[in-house]
Amino acid sequence: MNPVRHLRRVAGVLAGLAGAWLGLAVAAPAAFAIGPPTPRPAGYLSPTPLPIREKHPPLPYGHWTGPVYKAPVPVHAVVAGGMPGWQIALIALGAALLAATIAVLADRAWAARRKQLTAAT
Repeated sequence: MNPVRHLRRVAGVLAGLAGAWLGLAVAAPAAFAIGPPTPRPAGYLSPTPLPIREKHPPLPYGHWTGPVYKAPVPVHAVVAGGMPGWQIALIALGAALLAATIAVLADRAWAARRKQLTAAT
């Protein structure tokens, strides 16, 4: 086999790995991002010890049952944000045209590399 083909394959594999590492490097800061630290309550570092049998004060009524009054949430027919249907159709059309163009170019490149068969006399 031609040594250039081996080099092209190795170069392709290295390019793919470099792209994967680049994607990880770009996505990692966002994945591990955390907000600023929350302020600690007073006496957090040196809390006063509680007696063994002392309980916390009773919780308010709304803690167990939820808020006493719930206002009805207005329902809107149109959701804010999102993507309109014409944009989705335009993206799908562009992707289809791109895939067809790549397929035609790949077929022509493959046909140009094939050896022409001639009739032997």
